Amino acid sequence: MPSPLTRRGFFQQSFGLGLGAFLWQTHHPLWGPNGRHHVVRRPGTDTTPLIITSHSNETGRKAMETVWEILMNGGSALDAVEKATNIIEDDPEDTSVGYGGLPNERGVVQLDASIMDGKTYSAGSVAALENIRHPSSVARLVMERTDHVMLVGLGALEFAKSWGFEEENLLTDKARERWLRWREEHSDRDDWGPPDHLRRRGEQGTSLSALWAETYGTVNVLAVDANGDSAGITSTSGLSYKIPGRIGDSPIIGAGLYVDNEVGAAGATGRGEDVIKSCASYYIVMRMRDGRSPQAACEDALQMIAERYQAVGLDFLPGEKFVAINRDGEYGCATMRGTRPPRITVVNQSGLSIYEGTIAFPADE
Repeated sequence: MPSPLTRRGFFQQSFGLGLGAFLWQTHHPLWGPNGRHHVVRRPGTDTTPLIITSHSNETGRKAMETVWEILMNGGSALDAVEKATNIIEDDPEDTSVGYGGLPNERGVVQLDASIMDGKTYSAGSVAALENIRHPSSVARLVMERTDHVMLVGLGALEFAKSWGFEEENLLTDKARERWLRWREEHSDRDDWGPPDHLRRRGEQGTSLSALWAETYGTVNVLAVDANGDSAGITSTSGLSYKIPGRIGDSPIIGAGLYVDNEVGAAGATGRGEDVIKSCASYYIVMRMRDGRSPQAACEDALQMIAERYQAVGLDFLPGEKFVAINRDGEYGCATMRGTRPPRITVVNQSGLSIYEGTIAFPADE
């Protein structure tokens, strides 16, 4: 049974809040010749724009660099998060979202996404959407062009096509190969895979454990613009090899995403079932409303989930990662377990940085 979470436990095996971040400043393309960009602000506002993504890879950094121009020129947080998410959804090497996402157990890619606009208190989402690579943009149309919040399955597809989205095969060769390996190896009591007498011979390639290590992944993009308005998107291909039709937390407002214009925004990645049961993103934003920092609020949500299982005598730690920002330009991230601190990509007037958060239950050395 893991011990209850403590503040000290969260900081164990991490570099501390803000430490371990690396900045590209004077010579970074986001910076002007004097080391600063001029940000256009609307009259009567003094908010410093901020945008973050849960992705800390090359595509995440590219997305942040690209959309910072939107915020720098006085654009909306809503436009910025959509553009950034689209860039990540387009990456065929990213098997957690959009084009190239890992499929369900039948080999079909089904995408989920949600969007929330703090300025208007509006939200939209799609779930189990097939053949459309930008579910986040379809979710925005649901938010802006209907009086609904969520469309699913065939209805979501027909809606997307009515607005000019073209169908395409989202299953890349890379994702297909991983799915075929999973289908062959996920059980030792079925007839998929080589004949029994040939199993375990020769080079097996990616191990089953490695395949399962990538079974869930999601992208969150959260932003505050110069006008002080917040917006967020969560987009995913969901739990890989899932039962067809399974919906995770990503398209559910309050679970995978929540935005409050007076407070900030939060998003979730990881195993969606526990995020749904805990209404985690809403909980994080409400903790920030109570005065907690984004970092502390993410940690609070993980503690709350762990304590629920401890209360019923279960030694179980799901694999969530939470990210959050507030209107004061602060940000944070935390994950339930692992060997490396979670990372997010951040862009603000200080430049682009990779921020490392905290681990609730670090793996034993």
